[in-house]
Amino acid sequence: MASAEAVPEEVRLAGLGDEAAPDLAGQIGAVAELGWNRLELRTIGGTPVADLDERAFRHAAELLESAGTSVVGVASKIGDWSRPVTGDFAADVRELDVLARRCAVLGTPLVRIMSYPSGGLDGPAWGRHVRGRLRELAWRAEDHGLVLAHENCAGWAGDRADRMLDLVTGIGSPALRLLFDIGNGVAHGYPPLPMLREVVSHVVHVHVKDARACAGGEVDFVPPGEGEARVAECLDVLFRNGYGGVLSIEPHVKLRPHLDSGTGDRDAFVACGRALERLLARTARTTGAGR
Repeated sequence: MASAEAVPEEVRLAGLGDEAAPDLAGQIGAVAELGWNRLELRTIGGTPVADLDERAFRHAAELLESAGTSVVGVASKIGDWSRPVTGDFAADVRELDVLARRCAVLGTPLVRIMSYPSGGLDGPAWGRHVRGRLRELAWRAEDHGLVLAHENCAGWAGDRADRMLDLVTGIGSPALRLLFDIGNGVAHGYPPLPMLREVVSHVVHVHVKDARACAGGEVDFVPPGEGEARVAECLDVLFRNGYGGVLSIEPHVKLRPHLDSGTGDRDAFVACGRALERLLARTARTTGAGR
């Protein structure tokens, strides 16, 4: 289905496929319904990409190729909410090694990471351990031709721009950059726009979601432009600073992986994609994006 909105030509759109459907065919079908041909992979049939057996991965790669759907990145579990910094670092190294081989097949260098829960360590010790681990992983990623994109989500640097900049500039590797999720600020209790302004020059990938804070600390995720994340203003900041990466929708309207809650919903996914297209069409008229 063709888009109803005039999205700027230079803007590349994708989505985290398991937000639309658990199976890969359903994920491909959802982006195709939007008129897009790009997916970001997290799980297929509920299994993370790095944990698929070889036969399942080969089948997935063949299905993507036959559909003409490109992969813009892979969401890993490295440093996420399930892996405290006091845990087994070898698990992260193994996952990176597997993803290096699989990303080469999929044609993408981008691997989403986070910066580890504390595991009970105090702030200074937590930061030292995180820096040490990410420095080692960045070196390995360089050797593999990968880019690790740290998301503003779980971990030591998840909700602080100064710590994100500390990682990127302190480690100093071209293989460590930032993934900015526009909606995470509402979910984690900080305004996203000021953070984005601080880190925008290091952002190589963007997740688009929106949310509203509710009573009792709960959050409702809503289509882009309908919540409190100031999505349009964040897009404006990105484009005015020359952002040329992908915008990948991660609606969370039905699926919330970190809470093991819900399942993919194609209709909700498509509705969020359309909402993003409308925002982009308006943003392009004010910023000149895509010219």
